[in-house]
Amino acid sequence: MTQDLKNMALVITGAASGIGRAVAIEAAQQGVRQILATDLNAEGLASLSDTLKGRAEVSYVVTNLAEPEAAQQIAESARAAFGRIDGLVNAAGITTRASVVDGTAADFDTIFAVNTRAPFLLMQEAIKDMKNREASGVIVNIQSMNAHCGPPELALYAASKGALQTLTKNAANAHLRDGIRVNGINLGWVRTEAEHNMQANILGHGADWEKEAGRKLPLGRLVSSEETARSTLFLLSPASAPMTGVNLDLEQSVTGAPNAGIG
Repeated sequence: MTQDLKNMALVITGAASGIGRAVAIEAAQQGVRQILATDLNAEGLASLSDTLKGRAEVSYVVTNLAEPEAAQQIAESARAAFGRIDGLVNAAGITTRASVVDGTAADFDTIFAVNTRAPFLLMQEAIKDMKNREASGVIVNIQSMNAHCGPPELALYAASKGALQTLTKNAANAHLRDGIRVNGINLGWVRTEAEHNMQANILGHGADWEKEAGRKLPLGRLVSSEETARSTLFLLSPASAPMTGVNLDLEQSVTGAPNAGIG
């Protein structure tokens, strides 16, 4: 059986804001007492630690997932703080716009470094730790509905998430007998600080972009980080066992249905 939440030493990437932060808060609410949070944003990590004070022991490391050495640094920090890694949530990611026509080699390398290579190396570190201890464990990768195709301007982002989706299934299959479960969540359009900055400022859609976008969706709004976090904690918990190798579509449409919108 995968580790109970209350006894889990959990690593969360992208934890300073957005989905990663929401996962950390939900994890503490559901009983996780040891959290290793990582992000580029030191101020955000310190804020998270303050928020969870008294509810969970939070250790954090500021690092850049674009660097290959980051995964080992994070794993070593988790072992130094808690002695082990029982759970991993790869929530960090970048949504740089790049199409098949205008994407550059640099775009490709940067997007894949953060969205695919970093989760791969972190899964590698976590699984090695679990196997060395002959312990069960659980991994959840935050992916994207764009893995099914994606719009033209997100070609490289979609490809990076498609690759992560395949890695999720491959790792799950490889470690079935080790008691290590690996699942992913293909997210639709989620309201995060990073998405707000992208839509409002970088793409120039203005401060009210979310209201306009929501009007076109079945729920009248975007999916929230908190909803994503609850699904993530379900996959981390023993309640979802023996589920493994599953890539859960969390979107306001049914994949493959006529006129299904991919977020």
